[in-house]
Amino acid sequence: MGIFDKLKNTAQQAVVSAVQSAGNKRETFTFSALPESLAEMQALPEASLDTPFQAAALTVLALCAYAADKNIGTEMLNWLRGPRPLNGMEISFLNDRFRDGKTYLPFTYFAGSTPENNYTPSEPYTIVVESNHVSAEEQGYMKLFIPCGGADDPRPIKLRQRGSDGKWFLWEQYLLTGVRTQKAADPWA
Repeated sequence: MGIFDKLKNTAQQAVVSAVQSAGNKRETFTFSALPESLAEMQALPEASLDTPFQAAALTVLALCAYAADKNIGTEMLNWLRGPRPLNGMEISFLNDRFRDGKTYLPFTYFAGSTPENNYTPSEPYTIVVESNHVSAEEQGYMKLFIPCGGADDPRPIKLRQRGSDGKWFLWEQYLLTGVRTQKAADPWA
């Protein structure tokens, strides 16, 4: 085996190891209060962005802030996106998702939030973030999943690692899709 074959083999083993270590992991994040400013979010221990799980949990908090105040939520999301701030189309998408009083959507990701209690989460606020066998398939990215009280399956969120410092940032989120109608708005309830 030549020197280049050894290097190639070592690199392949590292990738396989990384994929296996990412599989079927679950992290739980608990917050006593939701941040109401970017400074409050940056003061949280998770704001180190050392893991993709931290960035995913903070994305839920930023979306909650966006539901309450678009400017503050935009600041938080832009910070979580690193060197790639929201563009006009993405802001339009967010505004569309929260239209018609659907400001409860990001709250569906907290423990205890169900259609029956109108997506009122339990306190302290708890978010579970999971990985599985496909999470680390794409080098430099991590696809994680967050269980939702209004859906049968966890929803995906994709994060990207910055090469210069290893920090994780929001790349794409699929958290604001439809959920079961909350009891207060369900004419059949």
